[in-house]
Amino acid sequence: MHVLISGASIAGPTLAYWLIRHGVDITVVERAPEVRTGGHGVDFRGAQMELLRRLDLVDAVRAAQTGMGDQVVVDADGRPLVRLPAAFMSGEVEIQRGDLAQLLYERTRDDAEYVFGDSITELTQDAGAVDVTFERGGSRRFDLVVGADGAHSGVRSLAWGPEERFSTFLGFYQAGFSVPNHFDLDHSGLLYNEPGLGVMVSSGRTRSTADVGLVFAAPPLAYDRGDREQIVGLLTDHFTHAGWQVPRVLTGLATATDLWFDQFAQIHLDRWSRGRIALLGDAAWAAGPGGSGTGLAMTGAYVLAAELAATGDHTAAFARYEAALRKGATSGQKQARNAGPFLAPPTARKIRSRNRTYRMLSSRLLLPLFVRLTEGAANAVSLDAYPVDRMNSARTILR
Repeated sequence: MHVLISGASIAGPTLAYWLIRHGVDITVVERAPEVRTGGHGVDFRGAQMELLRRLDLVDAVRAAQTGMGDQVVVDADGRPLVRLPAAFMSGEVEIQRGDLAQLLYERTRDDAEYVFGDSITELTQDAGAVDVTFERGGSRRFDLVVGADGAHSGVRSLAWGPEERFSTFLGFYQAGFSVPNHFDLDHSGLLYNEPGLGVMVSSGRTRSTADVGLVFAAPPLAYDRGDREQIVGLLTDHFTHAGWQVPRVLTGLATATDLWFDQFAQIHLDRWSRGRIALLGDAAWAAGPGGSGTGLAMTGAYVLAAELAATGDHTAAFARYEAALRKGATSGQKQARNAGPFLAPPTARKIRSRNRTYRMLSSRLLLPLFVRLTEGAANAVSLDAYPVDRMNSARTILR
């Protein structure tokens, strides 16, 4: 069997890792010219830690973790209002998305074919396989195709239809980039709000650099995701009059080499597969910030590989994979639905109310309860039905 995976970030290489162990030939195609670096921090908690153990990645992830400590909410004069402990924001372990992607790539690059700088432009399937046309690499035939290419999935657009049919905008936008650490942060972070705006600055493993996160409320905006100048203009327009040290943050925006920008949106599909084509992670069930997306995508990759190996029948495997993950995906979407108003409350009164909530939830009495609540999506998918000895057993050739 030869499986094509679109997307070389997190879910795609995780699926490749497990399918390789069952003797499947893997090709991974990625639009970017190389593994993407940087990105926001992703945390693991609850049952997702068991998944890292099964991947034998716990030590490697801990070695590359951000090591974030407390994060402090400040007012316009920089005075601390609320102190949030690491467990509140960063789970049991947190790692930059790009660092995790690099670890997964290194685990699979010797046994999978990686094609960078290319993308899928056409998919045509019949009873026996899928004919795939690439933008640069001609045409090839694969037994199965898995779209693990994010919320703006090209595979989904080709096989299901335009993104707007399945995407629900949540009323907020987010951006991230890095700047020199003029804030003298050391494994810590600062959070600042004005009505409809949120600014987060933190420094973890690399003390010379500070990671900036911006969130703002807005109606749907018309913009080109590939037009950096336009995105810089949008961010400048929304934050240029903000107080605290926001003007200082914005001075690094024009020269930032790792700028990313996206909307808060969720993907809702009736089914995650069509024939020999399946979707995984954000391509299938994007939740948005706070939806346990990365950990759930990696869990989905593990379950999908296990079902394909167990049944040898892609139709049954796809159905069982979706049945196992649907509850967790729905839980993550529900959990993430209020992330925007929490990160960028719309009024000064609601900012004060949010800060009181922060203060209460981060208290010694309630913090353990809050941590358990945030593990809801992480624990929604049990790995008990997929014991590690079966995943590590002798290779099963899928037909």
